Amino acid sequence: MITTNAGRHGCAALLCAALFAGGPAMAQPVLVVETTDAPLGELPFQPGAEICLRWNHSVTGGAVADCFENVAGQLTLTRSYLHDFAAGLGEVAGRGRIAPAATGGYWITEIAEPIPDNSLGLRVGPAAVNHRLTSAGQAIALSQIAPDTAVRLTLRPN
Repeated sequence: MITTNAGRHGCAALLCAALFAGGPAMAQPVLVVETTDAPLGELPFQPGAEICLRWNHSVTGGAVADCFENVAGQLTLTRSYLHDFAAGLGEVAGRGRIAPAATGGYWITEIAEPIPDNSLGLRVGPAAVNHRLTSAGQAIALSQIAPDTAVRLTLRPN
């Protein structure tokens, strides 16, 4: 077989193109919001990142949040914000540590509760409840796109 420098350079160029331009993209971890019918949206969710489910308490209207972290591919509840000890809100013995929030209310931190099957069921509330997912500059307004609808929040690690 006879080769030339031009042939070697051509093969190298083809190899680079196949490795960097032509291969399938690596899937990135996402938190997917879906109904039984279809996906409604998704947020990027890298390991160590936090996504919070925020809403207004249905009785008092005060702010509430459950914050989740992608812990090595496991959807994990890490902390919760509560505006006060209203109906259904408060500390659960042995589950986290309560600390006052700088703007009022309090955080329960250090929860570290893995969510079974990386999937959390949620009945999205109406506009007044304003369920929404927030993360690093992005949001999904659940109560706007799926009020009074059962959805699943599922971490797809890759």
